[in-house]
Amino acid sequence: MNLNTPAFSSFSHGGLKLVFFDEGDPNGPPVLLIHGFASTANVNWVHPGWVKTLGDAGYRVIAMDNRGHGASDKPHDAEAYRPWIMAEDAVALLDHLGIPQANVMGYSMGARISVFTALAHPHRVHSLVLGGLGIGMTDGVGDWDPIADALLAPSLDDVTHARGRMFRAFAEQTRSDRQALASCIRGSRDLVARADMGRIGAPTLIGVGTKDDIAGSAEELAGLMPHAEALDIPGRDHMLAVGDKVFKKAVLEFYERVARR
Repeated sequence: MNLNTPAFSSFSHGGLKLVFFDEGDPNGPPVLLIHGFASTANVNWVHPGWVKTLGDAGYRVIAMDNRGHGASDKPHDAEAYRPWIMAEDAVALLDHLGIPQANVMGYSMGARISVFTALAHPHRVHSLVLGGLGIGMTDGVGDWDPIADALLAPSLDDVTHARGRMFRAFAEQTRSDRQALASCIRGSRDLVARADMGRIGAPTLIGVGTKDDIAGSAEELAGLMPHAEALDIPGRDHMLAVGDKVFKKAVLEFYERVARR
């Protein structure tokens, strides 16, 4: 685990202040990292070693705290968290930094935001890495209303739903705004049509842990896309797959193949 927090800057978009960091080789190929629900740029990308891994490999590494998360502004309206709206935050960050095109990598909710980014702005996405979300992208990942209820419960002791307890404990660990997260989980679950997945022309790597009971099949999602490949992350569940060494190695090899195209 890497606990060296980068220096954060901020920009404004849609009336919100959003914070981000810009690390690694400033002249390297840019990688835009989009974190998952209830996480932060630090928790998802710095602490598991992604920023160091990508930076050491010569990439420019950019990530922000999504709206509702970390040090970014936190609206309490569920409509503010539609994935196509959050995708515009990602593109606005690229605009702010003057980056015409980036490799975009998202985990879980961040993977959904990444797909909406690629659909709305295909010319801005050089490649996609989708972690922690397979066919759940199109078919759904179950009933998440109990998670919103768990986030708003008086205390963790009042939560009996297993997945709700997991996310409530995670939100407390990260000292999150639980009202904002409850609004986010209610607003950010829009599915992507299978036909729309087939419209994404960017080369794509989809990585899902073999013990992940949330994401759904990476192979099935990859089968919908013209230039996608699936990766099984052995022995990892939804929470632990993100920092796995197999995942990191596969991403670096994927980026090398993309660069040769």
